[in-house]
Amino acid sequence: MTSTQPDLDWPLALAMAGLALLLAWSPAGYRAVRHLATLTHEAGHAAVAVLSGRRLSGIRLHSDTSGVTLSRGRPRGPGMVLMLAAGYPAPAVVGLAGAWLAGAGYAAAWLWSFVLLCALMLLLVRNLYGLWVVLVTGVAVAALSWAASPLVLSAVAQVVAWSLLLCAPRAVVELQRQRRRARRRGLGRAAGAGRGPDSDVDQLARLTGVPAALWTGLFWLLCACCLLAGGWLLWPWGPPGPSA
Repeated sequence: MTSTQPDLDWPLALAMAGLALLLAWSPAGYRAVRHLATLTHEAGHAAVAVLSGRRLSGIRLHSDTSGVTLSRGRPRGPGMVLMLAAGYPAPAVVGLAGAWLAGAGYAAAWLWSFVLLCALMLLLVRNLYGLWVVLVTGVAVAALSWAASPLVLSAVAQVVAWSLLLCAPRAVVELQRQRRRARRRGLGRAAGAGRGPDSDVDQLARLTGVPAALWTGLFWLLCACCLLAGGWLLWPWGPPGPSA
């Protein structure tokens, strides 16, 4: 984990960014990387719940890429607000941390950190599908980190970081679209986690009095800032072409 990996040259670094963009914004690719985003989303809820003094009951990940984190404690107050607010920015923050590590040459450390996250999630997930998602993700990343060459590690680390950074703002946009569709259809309650009046932002609005639209805008702004900062860290600075 403390070893360093080589920087990617211009063509390969841009190719990895393009691959991540394709994964994050194509229907089939987005469904795959959305599981990673949901995993980190729920991990964000769980981490802040524990740090704020709440008792964590468990996490469930669903096949439609939604998820839910259950905790016990006061139904109102700062701890509940912080826990709810941590979900949507979490993939962007984790992606930014990955961009910092990968950009500094610590691609292996970034990937093994993700494996550690999956190991911790295994202790918290309470449904079979969620266990399967976390186990497959952790084993795949661990096997790749163990067997791949340093150059491949650098490439994969950048793809994972870019994917989380790109998925985060898209998830917020989709949240707003789902809420808008729910209002048009006159739904009395959400169809699932992260949708309609039971979404994170609607619960935050009820707890704080701040409109859900403002929470959505704040989440999007945070995710966009992380994307810009992460992109700056991962961008192959310097002129393209042969080195001197």
